[in-house]
Amino acid sequence: MTLCIDTNAYAAFKRGHRQIVGLLEAADELLVPTIVLGELYAGFALGTREQSNLRELEEFLRLAGIVIAPVTEGVAQRYGALIRTLKSQGTAIPTNDVWIAAISLEAGARLVSLDAHFRRIPAIVWVPLDPL
Repeated sequence: MTLCIDTNAYAAFKRGHRQIVGLLEAADELLVPTIVLGELYAGFALGTREQSNLRELEEFLRLAGIVIAPVTEGVAQRYGALIRTLKSQGTAIPTNDVWIAAISLEAGARLVSLDAHFRRIPAIVWVPLDPL
C-alpha cells in the first residue's frame, strides 16, 4: 500500500499518534510531497527547535520506503483540474492542500491527514483519522 502524508500527519507521527504510527509502519511506500517539506521547513524555521527538528526529519526521510514526491507536469495538470472542480462546487481548501491532493492522486496513493476538508476532493482516497 502506498500512502501520501500531509504535514499534520507527520507532526502527529512524531508525537506518537497510535493510528498514524500504525499506518505509516504498515505502508510499502510513503510519499512525502515537496509541499509538505516546505511547510515543515517553514514551521521549523519559525520554531525554537529548528536544528533538532531538521535532524529528525532527515533521519525520517532516510528510512526505507520513504519517497520525496515532487511536483511534476502531471501533478500540475491535476492541480489545475482540482482547482476548477472545487471552484465549480463552491468549495475551497487551502492551496497547499490542493497540491498535496494532486500529488496523492497522481501517485494513486491514499492520503493520510487529520484535515477533513480533503473529503471535498473528488476521487481522493483519504484515510480518516481519530483526532489527537
